[in-house]
Amino acid sequence: MPAYQGDDLVPDIRVLHRVFWSYYPCIRAFRHCKPVVQVDGTHLYGKYKGCLLVAVSQDGNNNIVPIAFAIVEGETSDAWYFFLSNLRQHVVTHDGVGLISDRHDSIRLAIERRYSRTIREYQMRYERLKERGEAYTNWLDRIPREQYALAFDGGYRWGHMTTNLVECINSVLKGARNLPVTALVKATFYRLNELFTRKKAEAEARINAGLVFSEMVTTKLHANQRASGNIQVSCFDRENEVFKVCEMPSGVEYAVDLRHHRCDCGEFQVNRIPCRHVFACCANQRLDWQVYINDVYKMDQVRRVYRARFRPLGNPVMWPAYHGPRFVGNPFLRRVAKGRPKMTRFLNEMDTRILRRSMRCKQCGAEGHSRSRCRQSGGSSAGPAEE
Repeated sequence: MPAYQGDDLVPDIRVLHRVFWSYYPCIRAFRHCKPVVQVDGTHLYGKYKGCLLVAVSQDGNNNIVPIAFAIVEGETSDAWYFFLSNLRQHVVTHDGVGLISDRHDSIRLAIERRYSRTIREYQMRYERLKERGEAYTNWLDRIPREQYALAFDGGYRWGHMTTNLVECINSVLKGARNLPVTALVKATFYRLNELFTRKKAEAEARINAGLVFSEMVTTKLHANQRASGNIQVSCFDRENEVFKVCEMPSGVEYAVDLRHHRCDCGEFQVNRIPCRHVFACCANQRLDWQVYINDVYKMDQVRRVYRARFRPLGNPVMWPAYHGPRFVGNPFLRRVAKGRPKMTRFLNEMDTRILRRSMRCKQCGAEGHSRSRCRQSGGSSAGPAEE
């Protein structure tokens, strides 16, 4: 923003209003992450007030990948528009990406451990919530269902329901949130460099060990494969790859559409991982279940997330010369100094007379010091009392 001295514009000075930054390795990393972005803000503790906005994604091994940052004056609509528009222009450049934020308060449903993956589960929990009071459901009806129910989100969330990923980044940057702007940017640079170096080494070690999929998806695949043993494929459409399975001994039936990657249980289309019903269909028809795993969970894809490297900043003396304006902090965002607050009310004649009167000690009656600084008081307390 322009800087003014009184009513005159200062030509060579600008007031820092907002700043957005990202790094090339982070931009390249997002191309190989899940198409999900979670954003959140956290307060700064430094000399000036403000908020640090962070956008993160996640790779196929459930590792958090920060992709963009911004320092703004607060979590206002204009500040969020500034951050999201730059995020869209410079980092998230393709369509079909899910955005998760804490725009609404936490939704407390009757059952908090699981989220509704199917329409039937959603209707059942909705009725349970309605039994507690229609005020709850009336409040819930004002929010689009695709923002809080996996059964209606179209698969954009990839199973993520909260902004806990961003909260983890906030805790990591907690020690840097009281730094000046330049130091804060440097802190994100060096910490991301350390993160990318470590995660790349872990991915290469897993690939050298002959492992194809990430650790997280491998655990889920083994569990689903074991659970598929008590599932019967009663009928199927081989040409259209549509199957009907039945879980034993409960007798619950599900429809599986391998061509469109859908299952009535909801897990297949939400996580992009074969569920137990898909494993049963593949075993019945001797199909390769690995083709139904999304590429983001493959270790080769995880390694590509951290393939780009950070370059050292080097000596600032060797940087190209900067001829732009000098930036200063916003004086309106400066924090009030600690201590007793300054008097802001208008003073009358009595207050002026009191302020002009010299200080008088209540211990000895002399002027120029208070009772706490009186030498007689200090002398009497320093030694034993004289008789």
